[in-house]
Amino acid sequence: MSSAPTRPAERRSNGYADLRGYAAIGDGRTVALIARDGRIDWLPVPGMADAPLFAALLDDERGGRFALQPDEPFASEREYVDGTNVLRTRFTSASGVVEVTDALVTGVAGRLPWMQLVRRIDGVEGAVPMTWIVEPGNLLGDQAVTRFDTGHVPLIRAGDTNIALTGSDIGRQDPVHDGNGPATDWGPDFRGAFTTSAGSRHVLCLCGTEGEPVRVPDAGVADESIDRTIAGWQTWTDVFSWDGPWPEQVRRSTLALKLLTYTPSGAIAAAATTSLPESIHGDKNWDYRFAWVRDLAYSVDAFLRFGLREEPHAAVSWVLKALKANTRDGIAVFLTLDGQPTDGVRQVDAAGWRGFGPVVTGNQAGGQLQLGVYADLVGIMRAYTADGNLLDAGSSDLLVHLADEACVNWKRKDSGMWELTETKHYVSSKMGCWQALDAACTLHDMGFVLPPDGTRKRWEKHKRLIARWIDRHGWDERRGTYVMAKGSKALDASVLLHTVSGFDRGERMSRTIDALREELGRGPLIYRYSGMEREEGTFTACGFWTASALACVGRIDEARALMDELVAAVSNDVGIMSEMVDEGTGASLGNLPQALSHLALVQAASVIRELS
Repeated sequence: MSSAPTRPAERRSNGYADLRGYAAIGDGRTVALIARDGRIDWLPVPGMADAPLFAALLDDERGGRFALQPDEPFASEREYVDGTNVLRTRFTSASGVVEVTDALVTGVAGRLPWMQLVRRIDGVEGAVPMTWIVEPGNLLGDQAVTRFDTGHVPLIRAGDTNIALTGSDIGRQDPVHDGNGPATDWGPDFRGAFTTSAGSRHVLCLCGTEGEPVRVPDAGVADESIDRTIAGWQTWTDVFSWDGPWPEQVRRSTLALKLLTYTPSGAIAAAATTSLPESIHGDKNWDYRFAWVRDLAYSVDAFLRFGLREEPHAAVSWVLKALKANTRDGIAVFLTLDGQPTDGVRQVDAAGWRGFGPVVTGNQAGGQLQLGVYADLVGIMRAYTADGNLLDAGSSDLLVHLADEACVNWKRKDSGMWELTETKHYVSSKMGCWQALDAACTLHDMGFVLPPDGTRKRWEKHKRLIARWIDRHGWDERRGTYVMAKGSKALDASVLLHTVSGFDRGERMSRTIDALREELGRGPLIYRYSGMEREEGTFTACGFWTASALACVGRIDEARALMDELVAAVSNDVGIMSEMVDEGTGASLGNLPQALSHLALVQAASVIRELS
């Protein structure tokens, strides 16, 4: 009756899907992760940083899931609807073919005031038996999940978080949920079954709020909202401008970055998840549901390159306002998505993905001194103003203050870009301070910052002092490479960022590229710094930084060849990238979608196009 399956069903290990198998959908507030078998294993409600009621990703037994699949052996193929973050999965079984369209939907005027997940099930061929189960948990929260039967639809509650479940067969307007599933030890369990036929349509809809009433749409409105959401995404991508190489990968990475944009504030999350292991041995698990100044700066740069307006302005405005309010104890490395300082780390009683714990909320790096942040912020404001934008007086004063701080703090040890507990004189941190002062001088020359007399001369003086320090302590002539830190023999791939920054595009950086690839490279992939091959996977962004650096030092053909290898090696079937890749198996490691990985791809493609 149907064509032979071309991809086997999802292979799960003890209930856990491969990390490389997840696609992401979002609405500008939260992100859901969907495996190839149609199961949603991650969905915070209503926002990315809130406790997920669906977190089987981190604990298959207790985390919670929203499963939807044929009730017989099947294969699946999937893709995003063109120009969108709406996912379409085609299930093929012996009985027929079914297409499921998943979206976190938007409203007529943009993002809805509530979270609304809609799953549309279209019968294509034959009669396919389908089953679904909504099994919420509250793994990262501290409130039990309870069910309330109302006069309309069941209501699920965990503390202040409320979700309502509804759905129907659009053709007959009959509910497809029975709402009579058993209770588990950690909450209610809703399940149902139906059979598709050619031309049939069913809809399942989940609405969620926090501390607010729950708006429950009827099935017809929910179904229409998918089409409206598709149109909204395609309108956004129509504005997106890219006429360079690797167009599919660049567009998908930009859409992934858009998923990580938290529209209530303008912040950009480093990733949508917490506690996914960076190593197959575990113990290197972090919460990335925060806004790093570094990632936000790179995102603004990417959005500006593509002619986008709203996203760069929202991000810049958010970070400047947040830092004006939080610079008393030094510049913040990252903040919550609402712009507040972080409040430490809490370990959660959970299994972890495939048993690799710990599972945590919060991130311990919040109080570190990381000198590269000066470059991230002052540097991106140079790009922002070069795009034709202006600075208010308060922002101008803040940038002057940060440049002045860089003149003092560059002499200090810091934790470096890699947020290390051992502070040292990291070379890439010194290069970042040089970049910050270079950008500050440009902002002064263009009239965007107005410091007291003599300030620009002081900035230039410290630029020279930093360059002299790097020449003396950061360069190993015998090995022909920049080193990681003063007095160290270790190598660090983050120095590659300072080809793009303009610190060095000459022979020294070219030799450093070769040294890094020889010691840290594994094919197109590369580790962050010396010794990491014993602790974690290769770092996805570092491969793309290498491609950018090759282009900056004039090795364009090598840059193009490396990019071709990378785009084939690191993303999954729908273009989503994680933080790291295991060199032996190609498995994804670390949190996802990872902003820095997608940003590095976009930057590399842009640099190669500009310098070709």
